[in-house]
Amino acid sequence: MTARYCYAVWLRHLVMASKNGLLAASPKIVGELGPGDSIGIGLAALLSGADMYYGMDVVRHAFLRKNIKLLDELVDLFARRESIPDEREFVNIRPYLDSYKFPYQLLTDELLASHLSEGRIKQIRNSLENCNSTMSMIRYAAPWYSANLLEKESVDMIYSQAVLEHVDDLRGAYQAMYLWLKPKGCISHTIDFKCHELADSWNGHWAFSDFTWRLMRGRRAYLLNREPHSTHIKLVREAGFEIVCDEKIEMPSKLRHEQLAAPFKNMSAEDMVISDAFVQAVKRPLQ
Repeated sequence: MTARYCYAVWLRHLVMASKNGLLAASPKIVGELGPGDSIGIGLAALLSGADMYYGMDVVRHAFLRKNIKLLDELVDLFARRESIPDEREFVNIRPYLDSYKFPYQLLTDELLASHLSEGRIKQIRNSLENCNSTMSMIRYAAPWYSANLLEKESVDMIYSQAVLEHVDDLRGAYQAMYLWLKPKGCISHTIDFKCHELADSWNGHWAFSDFTWRLMRGRRAYLLNREPHSTHIKLVREAGFEIVCDEKIEMPSKLRHEQLAAPFKNMSAEDMVISDAFVQAVKRPLQ
């Protein structure tokens, strides 16, 4: 990931959360699912005012050197109040925004003077170099399967970028997010339902039998869970969230309904053409 990509992704999540009434300012405690070998989006969150970042992954990655370089580049982008890179630069980053101007309404000059102070940047750099320190602003955990990984009701916002389509236990993941979030905390997820080049057509992965799919996955720690949009929406609601944003992207399907494998024979016509979605939801009290 480049610094501009991480900057573009984080500010999209932040701006949309503000637009949808989920946040009045930058969240103080953030969690990211599946950062991979870069926590650049998390660093952007810290530079926006977060005091703690939790990165949670399936497998552990070595990322220190790359992220120190990303930090320096992100500091420069925020210091210059760079406009949010739009779809002309990153065509696949969703959602599209109404405006790509720097969000001064959320990140005022006064706030940025504090967030980008020499002492605070040094603190973030030290946290990168000493993630295991009790003083670190960064916590990185892998694997993250256990709901006991984070303290209950300790996080303001949990986000992911094209990650949840890889999670095997989706129900458990959404339930864990609900437990981790503070009351009125929020989730913000971009989900990619495409085949990730594993089939000839973008939704061709729904034509493979379970047996064939197991052979394709082999011993990989993760691949795709192949769950469609409606499954995510159902599980988000069942976990206890109220959905405030569900922006869907549709693509024409070359796959005919009769070509669907047995597990997907009951898939709706709508699910068959939803290629991506941006979902934001707020934690509501369980009845």
